[in-house]
Formats: sequence, structure tokens, C-alpha cells
Amino acid sequence: MKVIVDQSKCVASGQCVLSAPDVFDQREEDGIVVLRAENPPEDLVEDVRQAVVLCPAQAIWLEEQEKQEDKE
Repeated sequence: MKVIVDQSKCVASGQCVLSAPDVFDQREEDGIVVLRAENPPEDLVEDVRQAVVLCPAQAIWLEEQEKQEDKE
């Protein structure tokens, strides 16, 4: 999974940070989301999905990546 953030849409609510602090952070000066992990580990996937759902600006989305064995 790849996490994508559109900082121009972010309203600095912090919901993503509350849901997945190992994946998201906020800039000190304005609270805009900062991505800490573009490809989070499997154990954080559900937290990231929750962050996507909770984002009031819909500034976060996921790209599902095929597993290597699926390509073969």
C-alpha cells in the first residue's frame, strides 16, 4: 500500500495523526499533514485506513499495490 497526501487540501485537523502517528505528523508552523511513511508496515494498515476515513478534507488516499507473487 502507498499512502498519498494532498497537502493543498489539508485543513490541519490532526485526525490522521491521532489515527496513525507513526505514519502522519503535522508541520509545526501551520499544522498541515506531513507523511512519515509512504509505504507503512502491514501492522499499521488498518490505522491508515481509519485516517483516510476520518480526514475531513479527503486529503489522504491509498494506492493498493499488487504483491509480487500476484504479478507472476
